[in-house]
Amino acid sequence: MKVLVINCGSSSLKYQLINMEDENCLAQGLVERIGSEGSVLTQKVEGREKYIVKQNMQDHEDAIKLVLETLIDETNGVIKGVDEISAVGHRVVHGGEYYSKSVLIDEKVMRALEECSKLAPLHNPPNIIGINACKALMPNTPMVAVFDTAFHQNMPEHAYIYPLPYELYEEHKIRKYGFHGTSHKYVSKVAAEMMNKDIKDLKIISCHLGNGASIAAIKGGRSIDTSMGFTPLAGLAMGTRAGDIDPAIITFLMQQLSLSSEEVTDLMNKKSGVLGISGVSSDFRDIWDAAEQNKRAQLALDVFHYKIKTFICSYAGALSGVDCIIFTAGIGENSVKAREACCAGLEFLGVKIDKEKNNVVGKAAEISTSDSTVKVFVIPTNEELMIARDTKEAVNS
Repeated sequence: MKVLVINCGSSSLKYQLINMEDENCLAQGLVERIGSEGSVLTQKVEGREKYIVKQNMQDHEDAIKLVLETLIDETNGVIKGVDEISAVGHRVVHGGEYYSKSVLIDEKVMRALEECSKLAPLHNPPNIIGINACKALMPNTPMVAVFDTAFHQNMPEHAYIYPLPYELYEEHKIRKYGFHGTSHKYVSKVAAEMMNKDIKDLKIISCHLGNGASIAAIKGGRSIDTSMGFTPLAGLAMGTRAGDIDPAIITFLMQQLSLSSEEVTDLMNKKSGVLGISGVSSDFRDIWDAAEQNKRAQLALDVFHYKIKTFICSYAGALSGVDCIIFTAGIGENSVKAREACCAGLEFLGVKIDKEKNNVVGKAAEISTSDSTVKVFVIPTNEELMIARDTKEAVNS
């Protein structure tokens, strides 16, 4: 069984073709500048040179058509025909309260995705466009929606309800949803395997640290709380997102600076976080480089690490203890200094980092000392593989 994984952005598309017999990635690629001048597809196949196609693509249907042509290309492809693709798994950011697991896409599902677009106006519409494009080109191939929010739908009510008038939840579905669920689900399963334990017996804190970042408390393989909320803006300080702040700041800024709701939303999402504090960049590598000479850059890092530590401690309480902490995604997997800073001062929880073991980048490893009562792991996330697994399960069931 071969599964094509599709992740659509507003003007881009990432894809992987995965052979589910051995879970080997046959090809992966990126299409950029869809609908603009200079559209380009870049495909990577292990053991081969990158294959680049510069071709005008008006929309996502054009992009997916080129993806399929590239996958079956005689010289640069990896399959003989599109009929070798057994199913397509689509990353969908928001499934609202409709879905707590991945589902086969039908008309009812499409209506639910449209309804959830008001909760994720930047993400769900491109996801829907990608699904419709694939359906047009592959009408007889099963399509599966895999939701970023699904893993967190089992949170207890007291964790997801906001202290607002309850009618706002009943009528407008204002509640915590959480995101990065596919990543948290994947790395927690890998951690259980590395510990040689049943995930049902473990209390895990998963730290997905990238330009967008979130932390999840996972008990018995189920998310019981997570740092992102109604939108991906909540929780940690991120690359450009503010994370948790006093909500009165929003109305204060609107009044004092005469900002519209759109302008203040843009400020919180695109001009805040470590970019806003440092004034240097949203790229943590640039901030680390500047930190020695730039006090604001160092402050941005201090805020980022402090917020992570406070969430770890909070979730250790919510879990009534913790067996392991996971670091994943771009920063979590690749920044030795960030992991060390995040764990500094957590010795009281039983967390001890081995500096030599922590000197690892981009591969799975335990980085805690032998006498650390809490295991600490670096685990590269693989959301595409998780999407492919969920797609296979949904199709087979």
